[in-house]
Amino acid sequence: MKVYETSDIRNVALVGHGHSGKTALTAALLFTAGATPRLDTITDFDDEEIARKITISSAVAAIEWKGKKINLIDTPGFNIFINDTRGTLIAADAALVVVDGIAGVEVQTEKVWTFTDEFVLPRAIVINKLDRERSSFERTLESVQSAFGRTAVPIQLPIGAEKEFKGVVDLVRMKSYVGGKEGDIPADLAEAAKAGHEALVEMVAEGNDALLEEFFNEGTLPVDHILDGLREAVRVRRIFPVLCATATGNIGSDQILSFINEHFPSPLECGSWKGTKGERAIKDSAPVSAFVFKTIADPFAGRVSYFKVISGVVKNDAHLINSRSSVDERLAHIGALFGKAIVPVTELHAGDIGGVAKLRDTLTGDTLADKTAMIEYPEVRLPEPSIAYAIAAKTRNDEDRMGNAIHKILEEDRSLRFYRDAQTKEFLLAGCGQQHIEIIVSRLKKRYGVEVALHAPKIPYRETIRGRAEVQGRHKKQTGGHGQFGDCWIRLEPLQRGGKFEFANEVFGGAIPKNFIPAIEKGIIETAEKGYLAGFPVVDFKVVVYDGSYHDVDSSEMSFKLAARKAFRAGMEAAKPSLLEPVMNVEVQAPVEFAGDLMGDMNGRRGRISGMDTKGGTQIIKAQVPMAEMLNYLNDLTSMTQGRGSFSMEFDHYDFVPGLQAEKIIAAAKAARAGEEEEEE
Repeated sequence: MKVYETSDIRNVALVGHGHSGKTALTAALLFTAGATPRLDTITDFDDEEIARKITISSAVAAIEWKGKKINLIDTPGFNIFINDTRGTLIAADAALVVVDGIAGVEVQTEKVWTFTDEFVLPRAIVINKLDRERSSFERTLESVQSAFGRTAVPIQLPIGAEKEFKGVVDLVRMKSYVGGKEGDIPADLAEAAKAGHEALVEMVAEGNDALLEEFFNEGTLPVDHILDGLREAVRVRRIFPVLCATATGNIGSDQILSFINEHFPSPLECGSWKGTKGERAIKDSAPVSAFVFKTIADPFAGRVSYFKVISGVVKNDAHLINSRSSVDERLAHIGALFGKAIVPVTELHAGDIGGVAKLRDTLTGDTLADKTAMIEYPEVRLPEPSIAYAIAAKTRNDEDRMGNAIHKILEEDRSLRFYRDAQTKEFLLAGCGQQHIEIIVSRLKKRYGVEVALHAPKIPYRETIRGRAEVQGRHKKQTGGHGQFGDCWIRLEPLQRGGKFEFANEVFGGAIPKNFIPAIEKGIIETAEKGYLAGFPVVDFKVVVYDGSYHDVDSSEMSFKLAARKAFRAGMEAAKPSLLEPVMNVEVQAPVEFAGDLMGDMNGRRGRISGMDTKGGTQIIKAQVPMAEMLNYLNDLTSMTQGRGSFSMEFDHYDFVPGLQAEKIIAAAKAARAGEEEEEE
């Protein structure tokens, strides 16, 4: 592939709901441009994507069309992988929003539309699958305009419907295109084409004073003025053109490619990028800088970094500094991206997208810059994972390799979290949904030969006290030689939530020698870790040791530690022991029509609503809900909102478990411990 100047580059993301045909349309565009010999799926190259027939991770394919280089970015469309789409859109300068010609605008179509708004991307809408049974351009257009407004304007009409779909009418030039050949508009579409042309001309003229005056004077606009006006309107996001296509039948692909060339902006027209030290204009003459927007963990090639050149010209074998780590990175064998392949090039100009393998210390979100003009661009912040599973290696051999394998996958997928719960001692893998976690488990096995088991995480309950108690702990044991003797009086008092543990010594007169006091504290801490009611750690309490006795010969640190254990257990029994549970801050977003059902469901989960807000057609509900009630919430939310809801949650505080639930938890914990003891015997 030859080197392209910035003005001849187009970076276009294909976004839309899952199964709307984004990957198939990408394949059709590649074939039409002569990049592939047939309709091959280049951008779904991962084993899991091939097996499941869905896009899991964004991929890039560069093609050449009539003197321009187009970097096509094929993105996921299902909710559990949608964060990857959001993270990748930072590299795009425009978007094709692909809509299923049968289903119309769907849940994730609306979500990715908000993403394109967030990144201020010009966009066009492609109504796909128009050759399918029950497809309808008119019905789908109505769905599009209902969702996105009257600025979604057709610039094409389909010729034929369903199996008879064979080409498109260009409403700008008023020509038909069938099988790659230009012709006159079919007679049966002449009236509809005229009406569509007039509506388009009005919309183009509406936002341009000069064109509006010309339109009023002449009653229409010449083609070249329509093209200029449409181009401007697309770039300022005043018009979102609607095009027709069928990816599998490869109809409309050539017109889409020409539209991208003519109407989507080059990186030169996209302003500048803001960094920590000012802004960088997207031009070759500026100091070199590049932003890494995605990382692929290839088991053979190692770490592959996808980057966008923000400024300057990146040459093969260039040395750039990682702004985060200050590491000097050598960019050996840079190239244009074509699915999983990197096509070698000598240099990449400002605004272009490329790939490079085996950077030492560069991850997604990092900036690479010339050491004489350092800058750092902000990374895209993704929502925290919504579901976590406990993960354990199946064998000792798997255990040895699991950490390293997961670390490599974490480099690739920024929506994952892997951590150890300090209380339950479990390793947790958190992601965006059950299928997301299952795919990671499958990758661990296929790529790295690591087998793991998943199960629901344990709830990190804790225990505390509500009352005060003064108790004695006495340990006395006589053997053949020296005996054991320790005696202490302690007072237990509750602390506020989050108070953890406090220890005080109020012994006077040498009732207990000072050197035995630390042993008493240690005995209490060790016993508190094992719990009293159900084996959960005891927190938010204070212990004061205020009296006791000792024996000159038989007393020892161990004796007072054992005495403290007895005292603590006796004190817990008398101080109203209670169970605590983690309470989460939960934020739910869903269309307003589901607000009632969501509120009722939250109440059923023992949740307390803390706030409500409405943004557009989206209802935002904030609540505090016990963690135990949220383990299966993702599936329930999907069911309640027809897949149109999402949520996030984070830990807030611990609170008392109601009596009935506490009894069940304690009984289950005791039964589990009894079972463990039987297995040990």
